[in-house]
Amino acid sequence: MPADKVEEYADGLCYTDLMAGYYIGAPDEVLQAIADYSAWFFVWDDRHDRDIVHGRAAAWRRLKDGLHTALDRPADHLDHADPVVAGLADSVRRLYAFLPDSWNARFARHFHAVIEAYDREFHNRTEGIVPTVEEYLELRRLTFAHRIWTDLLEPSAGSELPDAVRKHPAYRRAALLSQEFAAWYNDLCSLPKEIAGSEVHNLGISLITHEGLTLEEAIADVRRRVEQCVSEFLDAEQDALRFADGLDDGTVGGKETSAAVRACVGNMRNWFSSVYWFHHESGRYRVDNWDDRSTPPYVNNEAAGEK
Repeated sequence: MPADKVEEYADGLCYTDLMAGYYIGAPDEVLQAIADYSAWFFVWDDRHDRDIVHGRAAAWRRLKDGLHTALDRPADHLDHADPVVAGLADSVRRLYAFLPDSWNARFARHFHAVIEAYDREFHNRTEGIVPTVEEYLELRRLTFAHRIWTDLLEPSAGSELPDAVRKHPAYRRAALLSQEFAAWYNDLCSLPKEIAGSEVHNLGISLITHEGLTLEEAIADVRRRVEQCVSEFLDAEQDALRFADGLDDGTVGGKETSAAVRACVGNMRNWFSSVYWFHHESGRYRVDNWDDRSTPPYVNNEAAGEK
C-alpha cells in the first residue's frame, strides 16, 4: 500500500479495532503484537489477491517460500527485501517471546498449514476451480486461520494450555464455533466484492455453483449458518465454562489453568461482537463506495516490482 493510501485509509480499515475487541484482558505488549500481526495478515491477503489477479505465479511462489522460512527463522529475515516477508518475521519474533518454545512450535506448525492453504486457493482461483461446499469449508478453516486465532488466546491469557485442555471437546467446540462464525460472516460481507471479481473462494459461490442455489438463496443459507453458530455457541460456551470450573482442583496449578480457560472462552464470545462490528465499520467491505467493486481503492496493483 503506498504511503498516501496508508494515510488516507489505514485508520478507516479498523484492523487493530478487530483484535482489541477480541483479545480483551491481554497485556498491552501482547495485544500490540497480535494487532500488528493481524494488520500484516490483511496486507498479505491483499498481496495474494493481487498476485492471482495479475497472474504473478512466480512472485507468489517466491513469497510463499519466503514466508515459510521467515516463520521458522524470523531473526534471519527482519531485513528481507520483501516487506511482507520482513513484516511476518517481525510479527512472529515478537509473538514467540511470550510463551514457551512448545507454543511457538505449535503456532509455526499451524501457520505453515495456512500458507499452504493459501497456495491451494491460488491454484483454484487461477484455474477457475470452485470447491464443493465441503471442500470449501475444510479449506476455509485454514485460510481463515482458525487455529492461529485460537492459539493467540493463550498469550492473551498469559498461559500455555496443556494439550489435554486444548483438545478437550468442550473447549474445541466453543473455539470452532467462534471461528466458523467469523469466517462465514466474512464470506457474507465479502460476497459482493468476490462476485464482482469473478472469484471462486466463498461459501456463497460454492453454494450457487454446486448446490444450484440462486444468489438470494445462497445469501439466506450463509446467514442461516452464521445464526446457527451463534445459537450453538451459547450452549458450547456453557459446556466450556463447566469444564473450566472442573479444572480447579484446589491446587495452585488447577486454579490458574481454570482461570486461563475461562479467559479464553470469554474472548471466544468477544469474537462474535468484534467480527460483526468490524465488518460494518471497516472500509474494507464498503464495496458500494468503490469505483471498482472487485478492488479496494487502497490496494496498489503493483507489487514486488512487477506490473
